[in-house]
Amino acid sequence: MTIPPHWTIRRLAGVIGAEVIGPDIRNPTAETVAAIRQLLLEHLVIFLPGQAPSPEEHVAFARHFGQLEGHPNLGGGEGLPPEIFQLAASEGGIADEWHTDITFDASPPLMSVLHLVQCPEYGGDTMWSSLYAAYEALSPPLQELCEGLTALHDALPHNRPDRMTIHPVVRVHPETGRKALYVNSHFTRRIVELSAGESDLLLGYLTRWIASERFTVRYQWRPGSIGIWDNRCTAHYVLNDFVGERIIQRATVTGDRVEGASPPRWQPAVGDERLSAANRHDQQLFNYLRAEGRIGAEVRGYGDLLPTEERDAQQTP
Repeated sequence: MTIPPHWTIRRLAGVIGAEVIGPDIRNPTAETVAAIRQLLLEHLVIFLPGQAPSPEEHVAFARHFGQLEGHPNLGGGEGLPPEIFQLAASEGGIADEWHTDITFDASPPLMSVLHLVQCPEYGGDTMWSSLYAAYEALSPPLQELCEGLTALHDALPHNRPDRMTIHPVVRVHPETGRKALYVNSHFTRRIVELSAGESDLLLGYLTRWIASERFTVRYQWRPGSIGIWDNRCTAHYVLNDFVGERIIQRATVTGDRVEGASPPRWQPAVGDERLSAANRHDQQLFNYLRAEGRIGAEVRGYGDLLPTEERDAQQTP
């Protein structure tokens, strides 16, 4: 696919982000949509200033990229199409923690198309991180460890800790084949195959790691700008450093299946014997695994998940 010659592409950072001048999303051609797809795969997040679509035009444009879905836990805005999800700062809508959207679902969104409707003169920028770059910069031993792990995600920030799922710590992008470090501080609760203490250490390191400046781009918004990001290989964060109103409207493209770099290499770690109330995420993980039929009612803890011969060997003095 060739980028139209009248478009201007300006890279914004070393590994992620570009601003695109030229397309009109209110009347997109098939060539426009294909070129935007190509640029998104290359830059992971792209920005189209000066668009200012109506909500209906916003939805019509986003539909070119797939089926749309509303937010599963948070409402939209009064008078808006159901496919539009609105966040207003005056109503607490500031996503100021690093996250990949809706990873508590089995099939998180594929991508999002955001319209910045209103913003302060300064402040309220958004940062995105390349989860490709974050994975690729890990040492080979840590890459290998992470590829064999999975993690529990939940919707606790939306007051729905009962909504949860397990994803690989390293996912493979279905179109590019590249590996991405797929954890975030907002929704990821526990590394499944590690003890609670080990999980806290590794997960804390990884979620800080993806926020390293060298993996990121920071965008200063203007009203009417459009931001489009690939939710399969990025995380983002809003800087809560402004005074005044900030309103975004977002259309979200339904996601695909999350495929890991490899199957999990170890059993879930849910305690050596009976579960303790000392760690909420131990109990949460145990309950999730039981509800999914991955462990039976007779299982009390990790020891019961071991093969019989291995469990007998551990109990032999």
